[in-house]
Amino acid sequence: MDTPDIRVEKGHAEPEEVAALTALLLARAAARPAATAPAHRGHRRAGWRRLEREGGFRAPHSWR
Repeated sequence: MDTPDIRVEKGHAEPEEVAALTALLLARAAARPAATAPAHRGHRRAGWRRLEREGGFRAPHSWR
């Protein structure tokens, strides 16, 4: 192990502080559910249409 897994970018961390941070990160990773479902299951395309891509005229009795 030549390179450390955790690096302090700014300041100086004592070995006890790095160990506490590592323990916290491992505990949070273990508490996460194994199979997470996607947060958003909505439509993939937008619900609106760009007017420049629409056909010229839509009949007044149509819903689209």
